Amino acid sequence: MSADDARTHAALRASEQRARDEAPTLPPATAFATHYAVSCLPADHPERDMWGVTVEYRGRGRWAVKKRGHWCLSVDGEWSYESIPSERTDEWLAAHRFDLETALRLAKEQAPLVTVNGFTVSDVLRRSDEEAGR
Repeated sequence: MSADDARTHAALRASEQRARDEAPTLPPATAFATHYAVSCLPADHPERDMWGVTVEYRGRGRWAVKKRGHWCLSVDGEWSYESIPSERTDEWLAAHRFDLETALRLAKEQAPLVTVNGFTVSDVLRRSDEEAGR
């Protein structure tokens, strides 16, 4: 191990030890959902993520409905490309953020409409049934 690697490892070990030492003084950890996956495909389907939408927490009690990474649903039902945070205007945010109940409802409405390369959710389910011999 090089001298630089040894220093890096020593620094990491020291910070890990400091975290262990400080942990008892911290408030208890809490957990909350920040991401929901919504799809018409079964939970164990290998392509579920591709054929669904997500509801993602964006802070201040607001949620985004997204598909394929950077596409974000607007209040008028259109999908818009979600630019980097510094390029999002207040007007754009107002049109693309929802309370959780609304976001989940919209995501459930959109999930059956997902298409990928011309294939629909029905196509994927039919193919899965054919492969299973049903």
